This record gives sequence, C-alpha cells and structure tokens, in this order.
Amino acid sequence: MISNDFIKKFTEVAKSPESDLATAALFIAKIEYPRLDASLYIEKLDQMGSAALERLGPTSRDLSSLDKIEILNKYIYHEQGFAGNESRYDDPRNSFLNEVLDRKTGIPITLALVYIEIARRAGVLIDGINFPGHFLLRFQQSADKTHHKADLIFDPFDGGVMLSETDCQQLLRKRLGKEANFNQKLLMRATKQQLLIRMLVNLKRIYIGMRSFPQGLAITELLLALNPSSLTELRDRGLLAYHLNNFSSALRDLESYLRFTSSGEGTITVNELEHKEIWEHVKTLRRRIASLN
Repeated sequence: MISNDFIKKFTEVAKSPESDLATAALFIAKIEYPRLDASLYIEKLDQMGSAALERLGPTSRDLSSLDKIEILNKYIYHEQGFAGNESRYDDPRNSFLNEVLDRKTGIPITLALVYIEIARRAGVLIDGINFPGHFLLRFQQSADKTHHKADLIFDPFDGGVMLSETDCQQLLRKRLGKEANFNQKLLMRATKQQLLIRMLVNLKRIYIGMRSFPQGLAITELLLALNPSSLTELRDRGLLAYHLNNFSSALRDLESYLRFTSSGEGTITVNELEHKEIWEHVKTLRRRIASLN
C-alpha cells in the first residue's frame, strides 16, 4: 500500500535531529489521505505559532513559566477552540494531524503534538511525556542556584489543566488499575521517535479493530522502519499479510518471528500458546504455497 520510497522519506524525517514533529505526522496522515498537501497544514501551524507569539508579547522572556502556559492555553483552547474528543475517542480522524487541525479535536497525543508545534514556533519549548494510557506535556522550569523549580505537568486533552504528582498517580491508576505503581521515570521527556511510535501504535490498534488491514499493514511497515528489531511488529506484519492473502510475505515474517523468539536450544521465550498458534499458521501457509506451485 505504501512504497519503499515513502517509507524511506518518512524514516528520514522521523529520525532527523530536527525538533519538527508536524512533517512526520503529516506523512502518517498520507496513509489515509494520499493526496494531502502537507504544506497547507505546516502553514496553518506557522500562522498559529505567530499568533501565539503575539499573545506572549515582546517581553515574553520576563513572563513566569506559569504565565506562559496560561497564555498558550488561552490561545489554543479558548481562542482556537481545540478540545479532547471524548465522545468519539477511537475515531481514526483523531490520530491524523490534518484532521485535528481542521476539526480542532483529537486524542491526548495529537493535541499534545499541536501544542508542542505551536509553542515551538512561539519560542516556548514544551516536552511530551509518554505517560502510560494518557500522553501528557511538560514545561521544564529553569532553576537558579538556590531554588529548584518543579517542572509544570499538564494535560493537553483537558484544556491544559495542571497536574500535581498526586494527580499523575491517580491518572495512572485510572488508566491501568489500582495496582499500578507510579514513579518519576514515567514523567520523563518523550523523544521524537517515542512520540511518533506511540501515534502509530494507537492508529494501528484502531485500524485493526476496524478490520482495515491494508492500512494496518502500512502502519506496521512504518513502525518497523523506526524500530527494525521489534518482534511484535514483525509478527503483526506477518499476520496482516496473511489476512490480505499475501502468503509468501506472511510466511517469511512468521518464520522469522518463530526463529527469533526461540532460543538456540529450542526453548520458547514468548507466550507458549501464542507460539503454537503462529506455528499452526506457518504450517498452513507452507501447505497453501506448496499447492500453488
């Protein structure tokens, strides 16, 4: 469904040291909208970044960290009207940057991306947080010699509301259950690739749930381009190819998966039931391919 050239260009943008996230996100959107003119949405972000810079004013360096976030929140959520899509959370449009910019609604990670890109254009550095179950944002406060200032953590899905450490603990348990253990590592800065991988994983889950296997396969190709050693994506690419009757590709990936998930002594290193199911698929694929020769 996507060409090797497309995968190569996406990978180059995604792995670039440049902080730009929008270009890679718009590449992802082209899986659903192949004729998308990405430049129109880059221009839209540029315009919003310029407007946000005006709201911060010529003396923005003198503003406190909290003041900057409050000004950005007012511009993004009140003036521009961005909001979390609570009623249709799994709508795939929530995962495409062009749709989020057009419709002014999305899920935490895409709203976070919009926030980061507008703020960056306004001269404010905002980091993403790859928090389990709910992507968050962080503004790192500079500390002087006598005082340590805690970073500001806020929720892009809920109008930029500030979160304390206790709030983060409660959010984690809400998403993962009461037994989930919170620690500070969960609030570490997300890298560019981590953010893009999470976007892709979310979208793949939605596509597979909709049984949109060609799009799911395309997303898996991009995930493997970013992380070629991912055995989960190798397995899923094989299974998706199987669903699409591409038996030779499916056999190649699933045989590789079995080989990589077994030790040299043949001891299974992944879930035994899953391993047996994949082996049954491999045997079926071998028979089908043999019958075609």
